[in-house]
Amino acid sequence: MEASYWHQKWEQKDIGFHESEANPLLIKHFAELNLPEGSRIFLPLCGKTRDAAWLLASGYQVAGAELSELAINELFKELGLEPEISKVGQLIHYQSENIDIVAGDIFAVSAEYLGPISAIYDRAALVALPANLRKHYTSHLMNITGAVPQLLITYEYDQSLMDGPPFSVNADEVKRHYGVSYQLKSAESKPVNGGLKGKVAATETAWLLQKFKK
Repeated sequence: MEASYWHQKWEQKDIGFHESEANPLLIKHFAELNLPEGSRIFLPLCGKTRDAAWLLASGYQVAGAELSELAINELFKELGLEPEISKVGQLIHYQSENIDIVAGDIFAVSAEYLGPISAIYDRAALVALPANLRKHYTSHLMNITGAVPQLLITYEYDQSLMDGPPFSVNADEVKRHYGVSYQLKSAESKPVNGGLKGKVAATETAWLLQKFKK
């Protein structure tokens, strides 16, 4: 998936993947990660997600990575925040109180640049990437965060009926990517109301990923 694909989506406001409210599975299951207030949560490929507002209101700090500066500017505008902007190498850093977002290629984000992370919330990153990138992405994500606990949301549907994104990612694939590093728990699976993009029957699943205890 080329960067130009996502830039064009935002420029044309073709953002059907954007949810106007915080995701219900986030609201229902995030507490199960047992994180203290003030924990710093990483949102990969975050767009202008309303989930950021919910996490901030719940007492967490938010870190994100997003390709589109247009999306990041809209996110801060909707939060009513004026970010400080700085450039480091290939990346541009947007920062305000309790929130900082990196603009650029997530694969250019290092652990040193990202800083300490308490947990990951992946609603729209893994499912946004084609199959040939997902292994690279999950390995990179664990590398830059230290494989911290994660709330992951996936979709499963007949991929032959519709092109992604979002792509279908089933339980076996989640286990392939994360089963060695994490204890996996399917917290909830539910049908997508009206079908995915109103086109195909799909199931949405919330996964809780906790590191194996040594």
